[in-house]
Amino acid sequence: MVMAAESHFHILAVDDSVIDRKWIEKLLKTSSFQVTVVDSVTKALEFLGLQEAEQKNHHHEMKVNLIITDYSMPGMTGYDLLRKIKESKSHKDIPVVIMSSENIPSRINRCLEEGAEDFFLKPVQLSDVNKLRSHLLGWRTLVEVCSF
Repeated sequence: MVMAAESHFHILAVDDSVIDRKWIEKLLKTSSFQVTVVDSVTKALEFLGLQEAEQKNHHHEMKVNLIITDYSMPGMTGYDLLRKIKESKSHKDIPVVIMSSENIPSRINRCLEEGAEDFFLKPVQLSDVNKLRSHLLGWRTLVEVCSF
């Protein structure tokens, strides 16, 4: 029953590395999550309908329950994505988890202070993915409470 409920959770994974993208997708699907993967912040913003020029043409109706993004990517970083999500009226409550292969405490603290739910060091493990459940369940509770 729990797995059936979790399969309704949709996670948007953002990473410019093909290997890391396939790995996180495999971990998330193994954990029964619905997953959409993109290779850049720009594509993530397009998927979410937050790119002004692309908003009408590429916005997907599939609701995203959580975003997991690499920190270091060309162009816009995962931190940039986090800030855009938290500045958005329609998406600010979506939990964002940052991941990085670099253990830089100031970077980790900055992301958490800006509103990231968690910060995972790469390579991401199944135990990290299991932590996502608490963020998703907390998000679902928040949405249910605010719906009254």
